[in-house]
Formats: sequence, structure tokens, C-alpha cells
Amino acid sequence: MKKAFHLLGFLSLVLSLIFSSCGPSKKLLESEAKVDKLQKDNARTFSLLNDCNTQVKILTDDKTSLKNENALIQDNLKSLSTESKMTIADQAKRLKNFQNMIQAQKDVMNKLKSSIADALMNYKTDELSVYIKDGNVYVSLEEKLLFKSGSDIVDPKGKEALKTLANVLNSTKDVTVMIEGHTDNVPIKTKLFKDNWDLSTARATSILRILTTDYGFDSNRITASGRGQFHPVKTNETAEGRASNRRTEIILSPDLNELYKLLYQ
Repeated sequence: MKKAFHLLGFLSLVLSLIFSSCGPSKKLLESEAKVDKLQKDNARTFSLLNDCNTQVKILTDDKTSLKNENALIQDNLKSLSTESKMTIADQAKRLKNFQNMIQAQKDVMNKLKSSIADALMNYKTDELSVYIKDGNVYVSLEEKLLFKSGSDIVDPKGKEALKTLANVLNSTKDVTVMIEGHTDNVPIKTKLFKDNWDLSTARATSILRILTTDYGFDSNRITASGRGQFHPVKTNETAEGRASNRRTEIILSPDLNELYKLLYQ
């Protein structure tokens, strides 16, 4: 019994030694833990390094893209600058041409005004007047020179004035003519004219026919209209004012086709 007990104790000791030698030691476990930690740190560091490399590549690509965009912008700026300079130069040239054409038109109209004034110098100031307004030449003929009261038939003296005017106009190119009839505000109603509109229009038309049919002015360059009593130049409260309002205006305008072409080309 005693031997068996000793044998059992011996076996227990042997088994204990065997198990203690087979199991990991404390140092081994600590080493394994350190290795595991180092592996995890290494994997994390490697991951961070990859992220950094990716960011560096993105930044490099962005820098290249920005460089290319900047070069493109610089090229566009140079191109725009060149075009702008050309546009400014063209505009300056166009403006100069425009100013020259306007001045030429002014010169033509001033010369025309002088020629008409000289040709009609024998008529009194209360019969007609010649002046420039808004770039146009106005020849304002009073009723007393052209018509009897309430009539649209031009008197012989008026025809002579129109003949003298036509001689100047026929020698002038690039000028259009508008004839406007005007009355005072005294109502009129006859068999021929229902009102002042009718009378002013008939008078303008009579002068148009004399200039074109009798004196050969170009019909394509002339227009007639009646404006009744609605555009007075003086008060209708006095006899003198009403006399001034009973007038026929022959308005000479420069041909603006070339100016329009220059403006809208």
C-alpha cells in the first residue's frame, strides 16, 4: 500500500513536470504578445503609408491639372487681349469713319442752306425763311407768298419761289424732301375742305406736284403731309401769330443710308 502511494506520487510529479514543460512560459507569452502588437502596428503603418502615397498622387495630379488649367487660362487671356485690342482698334476706326460721315453731312446741309438762302434772297423775311434745325434744312413759306386764304392753288409769285428752290434741289444729290402743310386754329369747312387737316394736306400736295411735274424734281425723293393746326410756331391768340402758323415747310434731309450701314454692319 505504501509502495503504491509512493508510485502514485511519483507519477503525479512526472505528469506535472511534463505539463509544465509543454505549456508556454510567461516570457514566451509576452514575446508572442509583443510580436502580435508589432505586426498590427506594422499593418497600420503600412496602411497609413499607402494612404499618404495616395494623397501625394492626388496632390501631384491636382498640381499638374492646375498647371495645365493655368496655362490654358493664360492662353485665353492672351487671345482675349489680342481680340480686345483688335476690337478697340476697329471701333476707333469705325467711330472715326462715323464722325467723318456726320461732318460731311453737316457740310452738305450747310452748303445747301447757304445756296437756298442766296437763291431766295430777294424774298422778304415775312414771306419765307431758311434755317437749319435738327440737322435738316427748313424752307418755311408763309401763306401770303403761296396761297389765298382757304385755297390750295399756288399763286404765281409762289410758283416763282418754288422754281428757284427746285433749281437748287435738282443740282443736289442725296437729299430727300418732306413738304408739311400747317394752318392756324381757326376752323374751316367748305365744299373742298372739311377741316384744317384737309386744307393743310391739299396745300402740301399742290406744292409737291409743282416741284415734280412742273420743275422736274425726283418723285422718289419727295413726300407730302398735312399737319393741320397742331404744330404752331407762335400763339394763335394774335393775328400775327396766326399768320406765322399758316405756313408750308419744305424740309430737306440728308440721305442717311450710308450712316445706317456703318451703324449696323
